[in-house]
Amino acid sequence: MPHPEAKPHIRLDLQQERSSAVTATITGTPTHTIHALLTIHGFEPLDEHTMVMARIDREEPHYAEQAARALRAENITVDITPELRKEIDTEWTWADHPMPWCSREEIREVSNDAQQIYEDIRHGRLIIHAHAHDGWTTVAVGTYREGPSIHLHGENHLRTESMRYNNPVEAITEFERLYGDAVRPGPAPATSTETEAERARASLPGTADAPTTGLGGARAAATGNHEALLDDFLEAHGDWEKWRTWSDETTHAVHQSLVMRAEFVHEADPGEPQWSIAAYESPVGERLWHATATSTVPVDIVRTLLESLDSADTVEIAVGSAVSEANVWKATRPLFDADWDHSADGRFIRWQAPGDHSAGVQFDAFAANLRQSGLPVWTFWGGGDADTPEWALHFSTHAAVSVLQDVAVEAAERYAKPLASAQRQNSLRTVSPVPGQQPAARARTR
Repeated sequence: MPHPEAKPHIRLDLQQERSSAVTATITGTPTHTIHALLTIHGFEPLDEHTMVMARIDREEPHYAEQAARALRAENITVDITPELRKEIDTEWTWADHPMPWCSREEIREVSNDAQQIYEDIRHGRLIIHAHAHDGWTTVAVGTYREGPSIHLHGENHLRTESMRYNNPVEAITEFERLYGDAVRPGPAPATSTETEAERARASLPGTADAPTTGLGGARAAATGNHEALLDDFLEAHGDWEKWRTWSDETTHAVHQSLVMRAEFVHEADPGEPQWSIAAYESPVGERLWHATATSTVPVDIVRTLLESLDSADTVEIAVGSAVSEANVWKATRPLFDADWDHSADGRFIRWQAPGDHSAGVQFDAFAANLRQSGLPVWTFWGGGDADTPEWALHFSTHAAVSVLQDVAVEAAERYAKPLASAQRQNSLRTVSPVPGQQPAARARTR
């Protein structure tokens, strides 16, 4: 008589190494039926008890639910973890999708067609003869082993079949005529999305390369998880909605008023902006002010920035504030209260954290008076020095004073003066008044 514990049981969960990949862990006695059903739905084996689904369109949660329904129809027990269930129940909205006329289901169909082309190439059913870059995206020419020759256009989940030919000679000749000197033999190099998916299919959960030790690892531990911060903020603030762009590289958080938007770059370089905040005068109006934060900014400071955007009337915050001596004083009052050293040097007014703390705030009076300047007016920084900081948070002209003040409070608390230190010796050096603000032309929306 069979033992109940020997009955197969499947647990579907998000893979730690890739946010959208899904693992299927099989307990009990695996059967060929279970493996076959999971394979039909895009899972591939890592070992006898573990399979993984890693797609280039990041729709794994959707297809994992389809797999769960099929398996349950075969009387197989399937559990879905709360983390995966949350992703299944989250309906993505694609911002700036190149096919805006498509419904959500039609977009998913386009992505699934691109996934099939990717699988045909990966498994050798579609041989790529050559590729090129047409100035916008990657194009390619290939032939199915038992089918026609085709031209392909696009990358990842946007790759489509653009033309079909009866034989390879005709397809290659036309491809060379269209793209000339840009043509290169063989398939194009793998995209970062393809590489990430391949990596997810090659390692068991929890066996990814260990984080590097030393300064880099210490910085990562200190800055925290910005991906998790984005998820937590969206979950806690119902007025903000996650928008997915046509590129997998970024995710947008958009306020329901459409006048405040945050862009998050998933794999930003340490010195490049990972967060870009933009405030607009109306859903289709001009940009009023913006802020950027590098990937190394401490997560608590970015959390304060995001919370501040939603702490009052978001539309009012989007309008921003004029640059004036009174507003500069109001924005930096928390730094004075925390005994930060205050000085002026030509165009710059600076506040330096007390003691041995390596952090500061800088106001650029010159940039504040330039029309259409790309220079930051406010810079919050930490580590290193003001010219080469480990992290930096920049604000443009007209940034809301309330937001600047909230960030200043967080910075003051983070770099608090030691209890044993003496009182501030010089609260104010020769400080030039803030130059009169000239009307600045507002930047066009992106």
